[in-house]
Amino acid sequence: MPQLLTNEIVAAAIAGFEKQKAKIDAQIAELRQMLSGGAAGPAAPPQAPKPKRRKLSAAGRRAIAEAQRKRWAESKRQSAPPAPAAEAKPKPRISEEGMKRIVAATKKRWRLAKAAKARLAAPKKAAPAAKKAAPAAKKAAPAAKKAAVKKAPAKAPSKTAKKNAPVKKAAPAATAPPAPPATTGTVAQ
Repeated sequence: MPQLLTNEIVAAAIAGFEKQKAKIDAQIAELRQMLSGGAAGPAAPPQAPKPKRRKLSAAGRRAIAEAQRKRWAESKRQSAPPAPAAEAKPKPRISEEGMKRIVAATKKRWRLAKAAKARLAAPKKAAPAAKKAAPAAKKAAPAAKKAAVKKAPAKAPSKTAKKNAPVKKAAPAATAPPAPPATTGTVAQ
């Protein structure tokens, strides 16, 4: 178990080391006297010489401050983001005509999808009723086409409008359950 150091023990240790230091300093002084051959005074503890404090003129301080400002400005310029002119570019917008065409195409797609769903869900007995309704729909179709022609823009649609035009999808066919896989006489490993 380590013994705790009290203030008295620490003070005694300091006194003992100071006595040893005094003896060592005396011995060093004797040795120096032997080297130089003359009388030696008491050995002074070696101290590092204090460096002289240099004074800076006001002009020197200004020059240093200006150089530091230049370095700061250069570092900020290098870390700055690219020119904000690229960010100021306006976001492309869809024209009113374009929006109308998109809305019309969407409505047409939904009508076709709804009709296809109704055909699949309707029983076979309802088919004659649908045939009777078909001539009425055919009569209404030319009027709708004429209205669509009047609404069409005078200029040809742009390439992007052609690319974004909706694609006609075929009505989904009735699906049959998948056939079971053919079995052979081998055992799967």
